[in-house]
Amino acid sequence: MEAPVKKLTRKEKIAQGVEKAPKRKRHMAEMLKEARTTSYHASLMNFPTSPRKMRMVADLIRGVGIDKALAILKFNPRVGATPLSKLILSAVASWKEKNQDNQQDESLLFVKEIHVDEARQLKRMRPAPQGRGYRIRKRSNHVFVRLDIKSTIND
Repeated sequence: MEAPVKKLTRKEKIAQGVEKAPKRKRHMAEMLKEARTTSYHASLMNFPTSPRKMRMVADLIRGVGIDKALAILKFNPRVGATPLSKLILSAVASWKEKNQDNQQDESLLFVKEIHVDEARQLKRMRPAPQGRGYRIRKRSNHVFVRLDIKSTIND
């Protein structure tokens, strides 16, 4: 009579290479942490203007070089132009901090990604005729900017 075949546990299968280990949260967190060390970003939270107004300004500088983006924002009369220029300068400072040993040119940076999300709303009431009240929603937004370096490969 043959001896019963021992059933391998999952850990034993992984150790023998029969089965792949699942990607755990810790592993994914470490990968994201490594990716953040090479990304240059800044965020602006709860800025008190509507997201729609801020998106109109953000669309002007998406994919544009840093120098040109700052020039566009300097002469733009909209409300969101000044905080966006400060946000870009903050992201450039992040780039400088992560590249202290490398002497790369700042003009190679461009706005790779910028997105505006809705933030909290302050709900207020406005007196209306005949004892009613109209609702006022005072909107705010979150802005996220990520910079990247232009590749200097000439095809």
